[in-house]
Amino acid sequence: MFEVRFHGRGGQGTVTAAELLSAAAFTDGQHAQAFPSFGSERTGAPVMSFCRIDTAPIRSREPVTRPDALVIQDPTLLHQVSVFDGAQPGCLLLINSTRPVADLNIGEFTSELRPGAVLTVPVTALNATTASASARTTPSSSSAPDCDTRSTWTTARAAECARANAPAARSAWSPSRPDRISAGQQDAEEERTKRGQAGQRTPDCQSGCAL
Repeated sequence: MFEVRFHGRGGQGTVTAAELLSAAAFTDGQHAQAFPSFGSERTGAPVMSFCRIDTAPIRSREPVTRPDALVIQDPTLLHQVSVFDGAQPGCLLLINSTRPVADLNIGEFTSELRPGAVLTVPVTALNATTASASARTTPSSSSAPDCDTRSTWTTARAAECARANAPAARSAWSPSRPDRISAGQQDAEEERTKRGQAGQRTPDCQSGCAL
């Protein structure tokens, strides 16, 4: 089993990062799980999330205490939170920072890690560059689609994503809980029947989608 622990601040996508990693592993045919660990913290408060990947079903639901990899999304946490707890000599460490590892003053925590196990990547700076480039190529407001058109596109895109994920969801549930699949299909069928009886109709690209 490969276990990853993410450290970040509320609003930085720490939970989403763990979920994306588990989804990628799942798509690759592995067993995976992802879940966060936080209470009522507000935006900017320290947050942890966990991801496990294995070739066999994963039974453990406990927080990751002995990670095989650590992802630090905010370098200010390095000396504020015990992000290195449980890290073993074979652990890999990825830090979102524009500074080299030697300038982060974490030698006392990483001295036992093998050479090359610690890497810094300026993710925030890269995202800012990408966002800036995207803004330059975005059409002006005068040529932007109206509200109904944008809403219709969003609805269609959501439906496309759902269709793409449905086979993966079925293959994940079917081997262990086939009753869940049948129950889900039954619920969906009942919902379609109710809509039909009520005369409701899903808006299409011509009619638009009201907000």
